[in-house]
Amino acid sequence: MNQDLIRSIDGICREKNIDRDTFIADLENAIVSAVRKSYSETDEVVVKLDPLSGEISATVNGTPLGIQALGRIAAQTAKQVIMQKTRERERTSIFEDFTERQGTIVTGTVVRAEGGNLLVNVGRTEGFLPRSEQIPGEMHQVGERIRVLILDVREQPNQIKIILSRSHPNFVARLFELEVPEVAERVIEIRALAREAGYRTKVAVSSIDTKVDAVGACVGVRGSRVKNIMEELGTEKIDIVRWNESSQILIQNALKPAEVQEIALCFELNKATVVVPDDKLSLAIGKRGQNVRLAARLTGWNIDILTPDEYNKNLELLERTVKSIEGVDDLLLDKLVAIGCVSVADVDAVESEPLVRDLEITQEIAEKIVEACGEEVIRLEEEREANAKLRASGQFQPESEARGSGSADGSESGEATEGAEAGTTGEQGDSAAGDDVVAQDSGAAEVSASSAFVAELPQSTGDEPGAADDASRPAQGVGGGSA
Repeated sequence: MNQDLIRSIDGICREKNIDRDTFIADLENAIVSAVRKSYSETDEVVVKLDPLSGEISATVNGTPLGIQALGRIAAQTAKQVIMQKTRERERTSIFEDFTERQGTIVTGTVVRAEGGNLLVNVGRTEGFLPRSEQIPGEMHQVGERIRVLILDVREQPNQIKIILSRSHPNFVARLFELEVPEVAERVIEIRALAREAGYRTKVAVSSIDTKVDAVGACVGVRGSRVKNIMEELGTEKIDIVRWNESSQILIQNALKPAEVQEIALCFELNKATVVVPDDKLSLAIGKRGQNVRLAARLTGWNIDILTPDEYNKNLELLERTVKSIEGVDDLLLDKLVAIGCVSVADVDAVESEPLVRDLEITQEIAEKIVEACGEEVIRLEEEREANAKLRASGQFQPESEARGSGSADGSESGEATEGAEAGTTGEQGDSAAGDDVVAQDSGAAEVSASSAFVAELPQSTGDEPGAADDASRPAQGVGGGSA
């Protein structure tokens, strides 16, 4: 009995995660190739390996053959064939294994750094962590153990390339599954998640059990659970907000800790105009527009932040423009505002067809309304360009050009576009207010004021279906972490 051969086969199959019967068949084929090196290619060669005893028997055209008599060249051929087959089987096994684990978190060891990119040992192979998938500001040393998300698995001719990530939104979602048992058990669901790696993450959660507080469970006692996640992410802050099927309530929750006075939704433009008090404007916008940008990604709405004065000036300009048209009365103007068109720019962007349908007016009146608003938008743009030239020449800026002076699209009313996904955000976004607003509980983890430590707005109804204004059309979050 050749027990050494059996032990070697078992060890290789266990280490490489290869099926034992498949490996034995590959070994038999390798010996057949070796025999044919010494004999004719047309000869009938049969090789059998007993999986219990390890004995090898071979015949050539029905004549028994002693394996030991094949010589060094035949042995070298058999070795090369079995090594090639083993590598192929191992690559297939690794590809199948890591494909099944794609989207999950693994712990690995940094083995090498190449131009900012890292090679991480994740067990049976090494994964590639590109600089673009690392959290900005993090530095990793060779030998350091880190958690990474298996982002993608690619099969290449000579290797399996495993792409890892620490900056992907799903990395945070999987961390919540590890730290919060209710999330792993699907009692609490992550409905939407928006992240700017290294800076801030907003997570919207809901519970299928009315007895379980989704936000409180994710935060943990004295912030213990969210603290562990924040430590893994370094300096990144996490806002945990309550999901609601009502887009208005969800936007309110997403913009916390800023106080929201009014929200106007325009479904045709997928735009939400949010009115906040003057002293909460910087808080709502966040540092460099981060708070409103993440809120927009979380809710799926383009969010425009306005103060009450700016909002009223937009409405006054819209009223003057629309009421100059014959056949337009206060009721029609109220309907126009009710569908979310709160500025001349909104009406110009919506065009006539939705107005005919939603306002129940004639095509002629709708076209006149859109045309008048479009002309006003052009006038405002020309006025801004003229005032910009005056500012460049050092002349006094007229009051009508001051921030919030009835801008048609909000770009001169305290907002500046920052990223196509975020809607419009404020020029005052550079203010640090709203970025580091956190609640403390007995010196425990810092948790954003939009978490369980902050009282919900009166309108919030938790995880119940929201207001009837748009219950049939819930906001769609981006990058939802629902598993």
